Amino acid sequence: MIYEASPIAVTLFLVFVAVVLGLSFYFARKTKSAAGYFAAGGTIHWAVNGIAFAGDYLSAASFLGICGMIAFYGYDGFLYSIGYLAGWIVALFVVAEPMKRLGKFTFTDALDSRFNSKHIQLLAAISTLVVSIFYLIPQMVGAGALVTPLLGLPHWAGVVMVGAIVIFIVATAGMTSTTYVQFLKGGLLIVFSTILAVYLFSHGLDLNPGGNYHKFKTVDAVVSGGAVSSVSGGEYKVTAQNDVKGRKFVQLEKDGVNTWWRLNGTKLEEAVSITQKGEDAKLYNGELKEKGKFFPVGHASKIIVNGKEVDKSGPLGPFTFLSTIAKSEVVRFTKATFKQGDTKVSLWYQNVTPGSRIMRPGLKFKIDEGSTWLSKLNFISLMLALFFGTAALPHILIRYYTVPSQKDARKSTIVAITAIGFFYILTLYMGLGAMLNGVLDVESSNMSAPLLAKFFGIGLFSIISAIAFATVLGTVSGLIVAASGAVAHDLMDNYLGIKMTDGQKVKAGKLAAVVVGGLAIILGIAFKGMNVSFLVGWAFAIAASANLPAILMLLFWKKTTAKGIAASIGVGMVSALGIILVSPSMYVRYGLDAATSPLGGLNNPGIISIPLSFITLVVVSLMTQKDNIGLEELDV
Repeated sequence: MIYEASPIAVTLFLVFVAVVLGLSFYFARKTKSAAGYFAAGGTIHWAVNGIAFAGDYLSAASFLGICGMIAFYGYDGFLYSIGYLAGWIVALFVVAEPMKRLGKFTFTDALDSRFNSKHIQLLAAISTLVVSIFYLIPQMVGAGALVTPLLGLPHWAGVVMVGAIVIFIVATAGMTSTTYVQFLKGGLLIVFSTILAVYLFSHGLDLNPGGNYHKFKTVDAVVSGGAVSSVSGGEYKVTAQNDVKGRKFVQLEKDGVNTWWRLNGTKLEEAVSITQKGEDAKLYNGELKEKGKFFPVGHASKIIVNGKEVDKSGPLGPFTFLSTIAKSEVVRFTKATFKQGDTKVSLWYQNVTPGSRIMRPGLKFKIDEGSTWLSKLNFISLMLALFFGTAALPHILIRYYTVPSQKDARKSTIVAITAIGFFYILTLYMGLGAMLNGVLDVESSNMSAPLLAKFFGIGLFSIISAIAFATVLGTVSGLIVAASGAVAHDLMDNYLGIKMTDGQKVKAGKLAAVVVGGLAIILGIAFKGMNVSFLVGWAFAIAASANLPAILMLLFWKKTTAKGIAASIGVGMVSALGIILVSPSMYVRYGLDAATSPLGGLNNPGIISIPLSFITLVVVSLMTQKDNIGLEELDV
């Protein structure tokens, strides 16, 4: 899709960036010690930290990815919200206070508080780096997706821009400026998402959303022997046909322009198509891509209010909005890809779906109709990763070190849960609103929420997009602080024994921030186009596999040993990474057929790697009980 940059959007974007950089300059003058750089000196108020928690957690995955997933798959996308939020229960009741009591700067500090083990220092630091990098990838992908409509720049330019700004933020003031950036964007994101939801309720449902909504055509076809022989009226000429998994697609030519259509009975329904030969990709449907045609899709096809079919519902409340959708019908767009000669064709065809199907699981995760044992296992695996991953994310855990006390750690977690829970309810409405108002970009599900805001006006779009960009900045900053702490504090100071002054440790952290930021830029460009929530699911799976078993068993099993923890981290991390690298989704990135993956349809490693990590810890700990002799027991 081609977008035109708005002067208002550009101005607001520059204002946000200026504020963020101003905060960095301000706090840079106050950040001299390692405690100040890595943990904000433990001076952040619990309420500020709670909103900063929300700002850190409400990343590109939450705002861009989940809204996009809901816009394309309905309730299945909302399951990500449920999984992300549920994970905070573990963080509140299990992790919050012990992490504050046991740690100093990093997640590794807490794990190693009882042992002073080189194995733990090394593997926990590596785990922090791996999880941070996997979490960085979707943030950078989201940044690239945002700058295209916001500033009219290509995807790679957005990735480089975010990387450069964030490296500057972290390399100047560390955790203090990161905290206030997260506080600012977390609060603004919740406020303006609420405003967007209010606009949506006031508008209701409409069969003709207006704006840039494209009226899709339908033509009668003459079908003979399962193939289209001609089109009624003679205005189109049949030039090609292709079958994809039992669905027939037909290419028609009119006035020298080829378009693709899906055969539905004896009707041909216009589809959105991208044809690609080599590096040349063109978006058709009567308008060539180079003409800059904005081509949004998705809309209601039948609206039922009080048992009657209507063209427009009028204003709806939060509950009647959902119930009206459940009774109505929606045109979704489903992707099909095939080869036509030496040309690759990607089609998004119309798929009329009952609202009741959209409001329950099954469109993306096959757990009822058409499900298999493997599809159900894949879903369970994802939910395990989301539920257990939150309490094991290093950039979340280090935020407990920014408050003065254990009590403050618990209170800030409660504030975070409240703010995050409210926002996740809003994602359901924003995603469904994008689905129903003709604003979907078939090339990027990540743009659903910003394009919904654009439907209600360029001003709201500009604000929402700028806040979304700030969301990426805040989360990436937190991740790079965690990664730089792992390098400077865990690896260099503790593991390698390079004794540094506070100033030297801060310099090492800043250098590490530059290196990690550069790597994040490269990976963000490489993973262009993937849904950011899906990518974050991988980061959660690695965190849940490598870190959570070690945290839980350290706190609640007295026979846990240093070697048990180290082995658990290594096995959990390697097994999760290994499963991801040979998963069907990665096979597609390699240019291979997803069906040839040895995992079949399993994309999420948690169902295998999490239990394997727990088992490894128990077995190795029982085999190395002599290591616990003379060690002071941990008081939980």
